[in-house]
Amino acid sequence: MTRDMITPHAGLALVGEFAVGLGLLKSIDRYLAKPGSGAGYMPSEYIFPLILMLNGGDRSLEDTRQIRLDEGLREILPLKRVPSSDAFGDWLRHMGVSGSLSAVEQVNRKLLKRGMRYDGTGGYILDIDATGIEAEKQTAKMTYKGFKGYMPIVGHLAENNLVLGDKFRAGNVAPAARNLAFIKPCVRQLPKRASITALRSDSATYQADIINYCEQEGIQFAIGADLDEAVVGAIRAIPEKEWLYRRDSPFHGKDRTGLPPHRDPQALSGDAVCHRGYYSEVHRDCHQQDRISRSSGAVV
Repeated sequence: MTRDMITPHAGLALVGEFAVGLGLLKSIDRYLAKPGSGAGYMPSEYIFPLILMLNGGDRSLEDTRQIRLDEGLREILPLKRVPSSDAFGDWLRHMGVSGSLSAVEQVNRKLLKRGMRYDGTGGYILDIDATGIEAEKQTAKMTYKGFKGYMPIVGHLAENNLVLGDKFRAGNVAPAARNLAFIKPCVRQLPKRASITALRSDSATYQADIINYCEQEGIQFAIGADLDEAVVGAIRAIPEKEWLYRRDSPFHGKDRTGLPPHRDPQALSGDAVCHRGYYSEVHRDCHQQDRISRSSGAVV
């Protein structure tokens, strides 16, 4: 029998050390509201155990007790005090009602600046997507996918997966709702030397105000769209010579003799084609099918 402390969460020790090394805990305590008394918990004392709990695969506030009872992990990491699950719930509700969670954007901006300092990239691709999360809470609303839950939206950089912004939304909020109002703060989160040069998204972002914004700001875009009558008509109006197969198509670089016409929407599934003047890395990782890029730069 060993007298050494042992933790069943050795992997979380690495996550925790990484967070400490980034200066995350110091940034949290700097920007988020401090307790009203000296005996209260600092913001990092709430957020740090939550980060560990979620990275450990748990999802309930009750699961924070796994962190609180792990003496080995608490010996390794700065976890001298861990609030009760009730205290976590009270703090999160207070932060949500008071609007104090907006300070998390400042923490994220500081981490982005550090994380992007040495990556050698100046222009980035912004990916945005709304994801349905199933939940049984009383506040959960019916989503368009047919289950009750929530519909948060996240914006991240394709080059390094760093998150620029997120918005927690009710399940009955349409994925297409207020997307431009979400994109603009994401762009503002970047350090001064960096910029968004391209936007990628699914058909929820196929909106005139977003396309106009991209064109005004000089941002390339790859945006999905349903193959309705108007879109199919626009595709067919583009001359055949203006198209080529994408690099990830098995037909790329081959003689087009006998291959389906590029303007035929039926030819787009799986072997999507792109306009010659606008094929670039922004289109490379578009996973949705039935995509083709138009002269405006859109993928439809």
